[in-house]
Amino acid sequence: MAYLNADVDGASLTPLHWIGILAATVTGIAHVVLGVQFGGVWLVLFPLATLGFGAGVTAVIAGYRRRLVYALGIPFTAGQIVLWWVLNPVPPIPTRDAIDKVAQVVLIAVLAVLLYRES
Repeated sequence: MAYLNADVDGASLTPLHWIGILAATVTGIAHVVLGVQFGGVWLVLFPLATLGFGAGVTAVIAGYRRRLVYALGIPFTAGQIVLWWVLNPVPPIPTRDAIDKVAQVVLIAVLAVLLYRES
């Protein structure tokens, strides 16, 4: 049974990893803020998305099954974009949503490149 090593594997993190970590952090924070603003069921669902992004960041920093994290992170993040598109009247795109969606697109691109590099 594999276990999560509590040590940070920072030496193996490239600038591309850090861009992905930043993008995941931005979208995670956006989900907490939006969940609080909207309230109701969103107060539960949005922080759950934040936990998903946080778990991915934690696993990558710890060096735990990174390739799997990249592979799961792409559909997880893409699903966020699709759900947002379906549930919101667009255009116009509010600035707060645009920041979140740009971070998510960057994250998907980073994850795809990292996944390709490690194949």
